[in-house]
Amino acid sequence: MKLNEITDNPGSSKNRTRVGRGIGSGKGKTAGRGGKGQTARSGVRIKGFEGGQMPLHRRLPKRGFTNIFKTDYNEVNLGRVQTAIDAGKLDAAAPITIEALIAAGVCAKARDGVKILGAGELKSKATFEVARASKSAIEAIEKAGGSVKLLVEDAAPQG
Repeated sequence: MKLNEITDNPGSSKNRTRVGRGIGSGKGKTAGRGGKGQTARSGVRIKGFEGGQMPLHRRLPKRGFTNIFKTDYNEVNLGRVQTAIDAGKLDAAAPITIEALIAAGVCAKARDGVKILGAGELKSKATFEVARASKSAIEAIEKAGGSVKLLVEDAAPQG
């Protein structure tokens, strides 16, 4: 194969329709834009205009708002942490923090911290330093011989 032999797949591209090139082309005179008026002109079209009737986007009620104080945590289950420890990506002897979880590939980015959830089984003794943890996760970690340090001040265990 050579560079000059490379072509598109058959049917992958169409030729551009040349409008306004005479009556015989089928796209002459008005060039497929219909008669006169606003829609025949270029650059002028009222989006959502319904002929003077109140448009749908104004008939419907406004709802909700964006909470600027919302916290966005990485939610990590204990089973996922145990899988990373078994694979050698996490060191159970060192404290498990957001930085360690990102380095292990458990979390993609830091966000507002990590919340540990109780799904799965934790067999290793590990120390967690995280923003939040559920009650079931704390019980499972302490049952395995580990400990949890919550980094958020008002972070009572979340059910």
